[in-house]
Amino acid sequence: MPYSVSKNDIIYPCPFSKGYGIPSNEAWSLLKVFFLYRILLSCALLVLFYFPLESSPLDYLNPQLFIFTSQAYFGLTLLAGVGIFTRFIPYTPQAQLLIFTDIAAITLLLHACGGIASGIGILLVISIAFGGILIGGLCAMLFAAIASLAILTEQTYAIQRHVFNITSYTEAGMLGVAFFTTALLAYILAQRSEQSQLIAQQHKQTILKLEELNRAIIQHLQTGIIITDHEQNILMLNQAALRLLNKQSAPPLQLQEVSIALTEAFECWLGNLENNMTLLSLPEQMQVHCRFSLLPTHQEILHMLMLEDNALYNQRLQQSKLASLGRLTASIAHEIRNPLGAISHAAQLLAECPSLTEQDLRLTEIIQTHSLRMNGIIEEILQLSRRKTSQRQKIALNKWLSDYLDNFKLFQHRSAEQVRLSLSQDDLHVLIDPDHLQQIMDNLCLNAFKHNQSLSPRLMLTTEQTNQGVCINIIDNGKSISAENAEHLFEPFFTTSTSGTGLGLYISRELAELNQAKLSYHIIRRPGMDKDRGRQEAVSDRRPGMDNDRTLGDPDNDLNNAQFNHFRLCLSDAEQPKLEL
Repeated sequence: MPYSVSKNDIIYPCPFSKGYGIPSNEAWSLLKVFFLYRILLSCALLVLFYFPLESSPLDYLNPQLFIFTSQAYFGLTLLAGVGIFTRFIPYTPQAQLLIFTDIAAITLLLHACGGIASGIGILLVISIAFGGILIGGLCAMLFAAIASLAILTEQTYAIQRHVFNITSYTEAGMLGVAFFTTALLAYILAQRSEQSQLIAQQHKQTILKLEELNRAIIQHLQTGIIITDHEQNILMLNQAALRLLNKQSAPPLQLQEVSIALTEAFECWLGNLENNMTLLSLPEQMQVHCRFSLLPTHQEILHMLMLEDNALYNQRLQQSKLASLGRLTASIAHEIRNPLGAISHAAQLLAECPSLTEQDLRLTEIIQTHSLRMNGIIEEILQLSRRKTSQRQKIALNKWLSDYLDNFKLFQHRSAEQVRLSLSQDDLHVLIDPDHLQQIMDNLCLNAFKHNQSLSPRLMLTTEQTNQGVCINIIDNGKSISAENAEHLFEPFFTTSTSGTGLGLYISRELAELNQAKLSYHIIRRPGMDKDRGRQEAVSDRRPGMDNDRTLGDPDNDLNNAQFNHFRLCLSDAEQPKLEL
């Protein structure tokens, strides 16, 4: 769809060519040029009359008509100049009036100087050319026709009145042909100019739209971007950079306002372009990984700084290592599976031997038990390595969770007091593979009861709309995980249980990322007694959907803990708003 200019900026001067328009500023500029031409022409005519040369180019056969027409032409031009520079008269009537008065005045001057033989008629060619530029369209042909009729009328009048000794319809006809040729050329040139302006406007709109799109993309990048010039003035920075630098309230204007260490690293990089990476320590014990690069433009060479949270940077490196380790582990698991099957089968055959003692039978049971456990680990590893692509669907989350918990309580034999659900009042829809979501929820909910040592284990699920998307909160009243263990919670084969494989949470997080979701662990603190300090402790992270500290259990037996386990699964919102530029 072609882009168009606002109608308020376009003038359509020709009533016979509605589609021919001229930009307003350009139209008035051309009209000023025509005004200057008329001023020069009228002054030249008056100077030639009052200060005649020895060999005058003009022969005044009717001096009174010549001087009257020249003075009137000069006066009308001055009056038109007032209207042009003040613009109190619209453009179209002014331009049309100037062209018509030009045709009339030059025709009278031609008659006063002896007709076509005087050569003044050639001035009409300039007037018609201006008419084609100022008015354009079919009106240029109209001006050529009026000028031709004026010349023929003047010749007919001169012949009828025997004003001149020499008259020629042939020269008048040739002059008319020149008028129409000039009008046609002016019309063609005006059409080309209009097309060029339209193309230029389209390119301008395209460039502006691309610039807005680029800005929107840069603003939504997770990596912080800072653009500086050679004087270290900050030309642009995105929201991620402001967040990493903690400068949302007062965006910096120069690089030294961000950090002296960053400025020194930047100057060091300018001296040695190969040293383009540094680790920046900011207040609040935060480290930012910074990379410098040149950004050449047509006018100058700018500099781009890319900022990234060092924790995320290390996390990606760790994920890359874990991915390589996972492939290696899957290969090893496949090789172990066959001999493990042989050991398990041999133990089964050995257990069938009637001569075995009770102690030997117990040993064969141990072999089979641990063979089954190892086989389960291998199955999980191979299932993870053969993971299929996600088939994401739009799901009504509140209804899905209600159905899921009904089935969970039925098959796991849990009461309504043990499993509670608090749904958001909003109608939440998410995009996720239903099978993957069920596997994630199974792992989290089963772990909540499996590792809960409370006398009255409780589990609560809530939904809410956050800045991170639609989130499911899985909260239990079991003993919270230590900060040291929480750092390794989602790593493969990490477990604090003697019977666990350490793959459940790792697989859950992998399935979440496969569906563009995020699974995280938090510790919830409740109002209560700080055992280490013997005083009341403030809430640092309130439980979503919980009104008081009695939600999960009985205070007499299971709420003596000051902390609770909180897993949060943030999903892709199926009703995300469109980005407006």
